[in-house]
Amino acid sequence: MFLAELFPYANLVYNILLVLYFLTVLAVIVVVLSENRNPVKSMAWVLVLVLLPVIGLVIYLIFGRSLKGMSLISRSALRELRRMNDSSYPTQVSEGLSVESQQLINLVNKLTGPHLFVGNDVDVFTTGVDKFESLKRDIASATDHIHVQYFIIENDDVGTDLLNLLIEKAREGVQVRVLYDYVGSFYMSSRLLKQMRNAGIEVHAFLELSLATFAFRVNWRNHRKIVVIDGQVGYVGGMNIADRYVTGDKEWSAWRDTHLRVTGEAVTALQYSFAIDWYFTTSKLLNSPSMRYKGNPEKVDLVMQMMGSGPTSRWNNISVVFFKAITQAKHRVYVQTPYFLPSDALLKALESVALSGVDVRLMIPRKLDSEMLRLATGSYIKECLLSGIKVYLYEPTVMHAKVVIVDDEFVTTGSTNFDFRSFEHNFEFNVLVYNKDFNSRMRAIFEADMEQCTRLSMGKWKQRPLMQKALESVLRLLSPIL
Repeated sequence: MFLAELFPYANLVYNILLVLYFLTVLAVIVVVLSENRNPVKSMAWVLVLVLLPVIGLVIYLIFGRSLKGMSLISRSALRELRRMNDSSYPTQVSEGLSVESQQLINLVNKLTGPHLFVGNDVDVFTTGVDKFESLKRDIASATDHIHVQYFIIENDDVGTDLLNLLIEKAREGVQVRVLYDYVGSFYMSSRLLKQMRNAGIEVHAFLELSLATFAFRVNWRNHRKIVVIDGQVGYVGGMNIADRYVTGDKEWSAWRDTHLRVTGEAVTALQYSFAIDWYFTTSKLLNSPSMRYKGNPEKVDLVMQMMGSGPTSRWNNISVVFFKAITQAKHRVYVQTPYFLPSDALLKALESVALSGVDVRLMIPRKLDSEMLRLATGSYIKECLLSGIKVYLYEPTVMHAKVVIVDDEFVTTGSTNFDFRSFEHNFEFNVLVYNKDFNSRMRAIFEADMEQCTRLSMGKWKQRPLMQKALESVLRLLSPIL
């Protein structure tokens, strides 16, 4: 009564807002259904919108929207970048490669555009000490430009040391560009940022958040780790810029991860990926001739492709390649990942090849930086063990490597975890190598890691506490958004 006297149209306004809200929810439900997503996921979002008034709509705006088919870059800018990176590189190599590798090459060509790099060399790093020492040597020798892109740049010794080196190179006249993820590097030092900009470094945050953009941007993160130096040397893999990969942190010793140093034609693809993300963030086109690869490689045995993936990709590129590689396996599939939250299709792919007699091994960490993700990962272990997948828990520290090895020829590694977030929500980047020697080299690393693992048995797994089992089951429901 008091409200009506104070504001005689209160009931009318309330009813209008109520109608507008329900019309909005109805419109969102129509959008969800029209996108023809997985029926289970679509039904889940419909229930969230109907059963959780207001909150459900907020959750959908943050986690539920699809960006498939959207472009990060204008068509004209994309054409210009493609012209800059255009070459006579082949799109298929049949000599010496298996039929399965040729099919994977064709698939990647369809997903990302025709490309294949045959003149390359790769150094593999499994410790942060080796990776950062090599990276700093290459940065110190740069003469033209340095492009740096990381999900996380920490305010610690490793981060400060590397950024100070970039500042030195910028003062020498080298063009330095740094791209970091706003959420991943949220606590990046404002002092260092100011010093970098004062030294002439162009540094920008990918999808910077504000109160106005939070709901529309927070779920889409750039998880890539790419460095390109003078267009001739590239780094790509799973390590961020942080002490945890070198000296460890308060809870664990140095994290175990995998990173690559690439030389040869494939550096072109790293440059191309950085240029697209740079244009999206700054609207500046990186098309200087000095950024093109100028080498004349003699090696033709290390056949490689490079693949980016993200929420704007029509086909969830990396997930599709994983599925194809796994389902055509004849002898072995080895997977290293910190987070194992697979889509139903990928889980069934692993289970089906294991049931058919393929040697499938999954290596995950016993210790993890996220208890929630560790428990969610645990919800998939029983199914894996029942199908014959051999599950190994890495004991010494956090296993942060992201590697898939199939049979004797195919290997992929990069920034992509074996989980929903990497496949559907993050911008990721992986290297794909078709080479028996490299495959053997990566298998040897995997098998060396196995010596520091405990293999899970079904009997032992069943003995975990009842509360842990319950939490695993609950958190599995949240797997698509973790």
